[in-house]
Amino acid sequence: MATRGKAISVKIATAKVIKALEGALAKLESDYSSQEANEAKFQKANDKYKKELIAYATKHIAKAENFRTNYRSWNNQLNIDFDLTVTEADLPKQPEREFEMMGAHNYKEQKDELSNAIRILKMTDEEVVNTSTYNAVARYL
Repeated sequence: MATRGKAISVKIATAKVIKALEGALAKLESDYSSQEANEAKFQKANDKYKKELIAYATKHIAKAENFRTNYRSWNNQLNIDFDLTVTEADLPKQPEREFEMMGAHNYKEQKDELSNAIRILKMTDEEVVNTSTYNAVARYL
């Protein structure tokens, strides 16, 4: 590790690094297994938000400006667009994802790297981990 051109030489106890990596692996597995439930919860909140937004827009349609229409005769649909001038405080609050979606490939790759690092560190007789080894696994901690 280097800070403003100066190298930092730190030795960290191997047991501490293994424990931290095992914790990171457990968190990774927990996050991945719960992301489907979290996504369903987010979608439910997002559907509620859309309904609130529709209710707000229809309630204030008299204030609408710049109407645009588009009729599609092939499927008998009428699309109506309009602009409303609003304040952010008037609008319903849009939900945000408070979790990160992770693809199966990315999950498997991270899990394999963490598992391999833990196995290798458990096999070593060294009591401390040098800076270069720590740098290799630091992104997971």
